[in-house]
Amino acid sequence: MTSVSVRDLTLKFGSLEVLRTLNLDISEGEFLVLLGPSGCGKSTLLNCIAGLLDISDGQIFISGKNVTWEEPKDRGIGMVFQSYALYPQMTVEKNLSFGLQIAGVPKDEIARRIARASEILQIQPLLKRKPSQLSGGQRQRVAIGRALVRDVDVFLFDEPLSNLDAKLRAELRVELKRLHQNLKNTMIYVTHDQIEALTLADRIAVMKGGIIQQLDEPLTIYNRPVNLFVAGFIGSPSMNFLPGRIIGTGDQARVDLGQGLSVPLAGYEAGGPVGDGLDVVFGVRPEHLTVTREPTSGPSLPAVVELVEPMGADSLVWLRLGPHAMSVRTESTVKLLPGDAVNVTFDLHHASLFDASTEERI
Repeated sequence: MTSVSVRDLTLKFGSLEVLRTLNLDISEGEFLVLLGPSGCGKSTLLNCIAGLLDISDGQIFISGKNVTWEEPKDRGIGMVFQSYALYPQMTVEKNLSFGLQIAGVPKDEIARRIARASEILQIQPLLKRKPSQLSGGQRQRVAIGRALVRDVDVFLFDEPLSNLDAKLRAELRVELKRLHQNLKNTMIYVTHDQIEALTLADRIAVMKGGIIQQLDEPLTIYNRPVNLFVAGFIGSPSMNFLPGRIIGTGDQARVDLGQGLSVPLAGYEAGGPVGDGLDVVFGVRPEHLTVTREPTSGPSLPAVVELVEPMGADSLVWLRLGPHAMSVRTESTVKLLPGDAVNVTFDLHHASLFDASTEERI
């Protein structure tokens, strides 16, 4: 069953078109992440679904009901913002109950909802404290709890972890994942952090310029990005992009990388014909490359080590491959030094090939 449906949604601010005829269906109980750089329209789309912005055209349905022109309070949603937005003079318990009191919810029902939310979020010991007595992570838990007590079907999160330090972000990511598994409510989550997207989402909608570039499961987006933008935005460190030209056809096709270097495409799963002479961008992620001191049986090319970044469990090795700079993720036990001559082997089953003119995946 579809929980949230966006139909031909367009939003304009004067002559500026922020969202362009956007369509999106979110299943009941799904955790969908809207991912993209600043200004791509992800928070704007979330605010349209919440009713905080009036759309220029299109329709929005929540749980089968057309809520296009409904007030936010009548849409059956709970929203968590980037800022905690807690009332400083009220205790945690009062912050949780205030909205319910205004809505006329009976006292015993308010108490039941607060008890349930505080148990799920593990904030029972904090109920008598005020926000000034809480850490950043505790405040964000309370902000989530305020949405949770509304007992709605759809929760909207607008970059709720962006104000926290790295350790707290990691902890609350796990808690949000558990929260969704326990509640099984529909959740729509906005972030520019790809790690949050990959770890939390059932599906990710990657956005750019008010348009959804790709909507799919995290691993599909990571392994088979539909265009150069998605490929470059997902992954840390980013995918290596090597411009080149196709030589030959069929099983004999190769990517000419210049300076006498080429990569055979046997083993690459193309979505269509790969034409001889086509200008392309060959993409491969750092973890899908192997560095050895000796040539291997696979498609390997000679390279020179320029820089090594130890990262604990593994290392990031920066290489010069002919005219191209590229990075390779290796085990920390592999000892390499700047200036070392090595051979690079490509895992073509995980490589990507893009048309240089359209930037679309081939």
